[in-house]
Parts: sequence; C-alpha cells; structure tokens
Amino acid sequence: MRELDDADTRAHVAVQRLQAAYGDAVTRRDWSGVTALFEPDALVHIDTRTRPAFSLDGPAALVEFVAEALEPFAFFELAILNAVAHIEGDTATGRVYICEIRHDRAGRRTEAFGLYRDDYVRRDDDWRIAGRRYSSLARRGDSVESFPFPTD
Repeated sequence: MRELDDADTRAHVAVQRLQAAYGDAVTRRDWSGVTALFEPDALVHIDTRTRPAFSLDGPAALVEFVAEALEPFAFFELAILNAVAHIEGDTATGRVYICEIRHDRAGRRTEAFGLYRDDYVRRDDDWRIAGRRYSSLARRGDSVESFPFPTD
C-alpha cells in the first residue's frame, strides 16, 4: 500500500467522515441530514437478494424508502464494520461494510449485514455520495441467511 501525501490524507479523512456521517444520520433518522450527503442526481441501486433489485433516483427517493423501511423498528443502529476508499483527484470509490442492529416494537431483534459500493465526488471541498450500490450479505433473526459476495 502506497504512502499518502497530505492532500490524499485529507481527502481520505473527508470521505471517511462522509461515510460515518451517513451512518450517524440514518441511525438518528435525520432525513434532511441524509439528503445533504448525496448529490441531487445520485442513483442508488438496492439488491436485498430477497426481491428483485431496484433503483432510487436522487436523495429524496432514498430517504422516502429508508424512512418507510425503518418505521417498524423501535430501535435501529447502522454500524460501519469496515470502510475503504480509493481517491482519484475529485472523485473516489469506496466499499462500506455495515451491520443494521434493530428491534421491532414487539422487541424482536434482527441484524442485517450489507455492503455499499459507493461513488463519491468533491465539489468546492465538500465530498458527497454521487452513487451507491447496496447488496445484502446476510441476515440474522429467527433464522440465518447468507448471500454470495456481489461480483458486479
């Protein structure tokens, strides 16, 4: 792994902060905060592995989907397990491995593990998510499901 210069280090820290800010905003259900982290034309592709994959166009569509999906949960936390980024000037790609820790209003606990494959862009020294591909990796509740690692 090559050593980073100061500019690369600052960019990596900024992207890591962006990744963490998403986890924090979703956990707090701060939908305006989530919206602010995405480019207005960001396309988010979601593959839960249990239904046909679909895409959401823009942060408003993403927020609507996530808010509805979290409604049944009395508790929800999005934990980042590991994250990496590859910076190239004012663009970057990243992988963010996550665990959703949650329990519904009846107290039933479930966990979902997934992977975000992100595209990032820097505009005026502000990094944002320009696109995201989410794939479920595993779920744990009454039973355990595991899915193959995405290859696309």
